[in-house]
Amino acid sequence: MSEPDAVAATDLVWDSRTVPVEGGEVAAQDTGPIAGRSAVLLIGGATWSRDWWPEPFCAALVAAGLRVLRYDQRDTGAATLSPVGEPGYTAPMLADDAAAVLSAFDVGRACVLGLSMGGGTAQLLAATHPDRVASLVLVSTSPAGDVGRDLPGPTPEIVETFTDAAAEPDWSDHEAVVTWVVETERPYAGPGTFDESAVRALADRAVARTPSLAPAATNHLAVAGSASSVDVGALRGIPALVIHGGADPLFPPAHGRALAEALAAPLLVLAGVGHELPPASTWDVVVPRIAELALGSVRAGDTTG
Repeated sequence: MSEPDAVAATDLVWDSRTVPVEGGEVAAQDTGPIAGRSAVLLIGGATWSRDWWPEPFCAALVAAGLRVLRYDQRDTGAATLSPVGEPGYTAPMLADDAAAVLSAFDVGRACVLGLSMGGGTAQLLAATHPDRVASLVLVSTSPAGDVGRDLPGPTPEIVETFTDAAAEPDWSDHEAVVTWVVETERPYAGPGTFDESAVRALADRAVARTPSLAPAATNHLAVAGSASSVDVGALRGIPALVIHGGADPLFPPAHGRALAEALAAPLLVLAGVGHELPPASTWDVVVPRIAELALGSVRAGDTTG
């Protein structure tokens, strides 16, 4: 983007709202000039509150001409918490939550960007609320339904994090939880892409805003694992972009290729990137591609109402 169009993260002004949803509430935010802007809704991965969408990334999207919405998913941030192991919600309800966020900000249709588990939610949203989804950006995720082939599993290193998981921290000890989050994120990054100081800063804010991370750490994976299958082929008519790390250890690149083929969508492979939000070093490529899709798929007059 050109220098005159640059938007500093410190220039962002967020409109924060509590959004009622079935059985609770989520906490959402909106930034960027509304008039003439296409909206992009950010849906994070498992355990992600809105804090995990970095301000500089949001600022880059705004500078590219987009209105940006992000929110605390259930069990994170200021959203409703369920007991550990007893989520008071289902995968379809998470998709309904995303639609409710759009309605709360008077957004009719949006480009929906989902990362990891959020990519599954985005696909489910497109299947169950097709009138709300103008386009899809699916990052570091996998098809949410059968694509007619077996896909490779996680790397042995990631499998080991499941079978020999680190002990849970004292959830009341802020610093211990932040360190636990940092260390659980580390194995998913691509070679040389893990920015510990940046991850720690995001984790510090996320943990400070979440009464307890224990519910999300258990409930999100349980809900995602029990989600019903989506007919991915039926989503082919929706403009889409698949972004996948070439070194993703959880969903190896074959997942991104299969998803792109199922959607008849272009695939942007980021060399050396793992299972993570694309690093800042890739934003000069990633952000224009997102903006091109979002701006092309939603007319300004369709973004509200």
